[in-house]
Amino acid sequence: MTRRDTYVCGIDAAIDVVGGKWKVLILWALAEKPCRFGELRRGVPGVTEKVLTSHLRELEADGIVCREESSEGAVRRVTYALTSLGVSLNEALGPLGAWGREHLMSGRSAHHEVR
Repeated sequence: MTRRDTYVCGIDAAIDVVGGKWKVLILWALAEKPCRFGELRRGVPGVTEKVLTSHLRELEADGIVCREESSEGAVRRVTYALTSLGVSLNEALGPLGAWGREHLMSGRSAHHEVR
C-alpha cells in the first residue's frame, strides 16, 4: 500500500490515500453498501466516468476498495466494496465529517470565532 517512501506524519500518509475531492465521497458512498459502477456514479454527483474509474483503481491498489466480478449468463457484473482497511479509514474520517457539519454546514462561520 505504500505510495511514497517517506511521510512526515500519519496525516500526510492518510491524505496521500484519500487526497482530492472525490475519493472521500466514494468511500462515503461505499459505506452504505457495495455498489456497481453506475450506482457509484449516481451516488457521487459531478464525478466523471474517467475520474471515478481512476480513483477506484487507486483505492483498489491501496487495499481500500475491492472489486468483485460475477457473471449472470452473458452479463458481467462488477461490484465495488470497502475492505476492512477501507472501513477503518471511513471510521477515521467520521470525526472530520462531524467537524465539517458542525462548523461549515451549520450556517455559522467558524472563522469569525477567535480563540
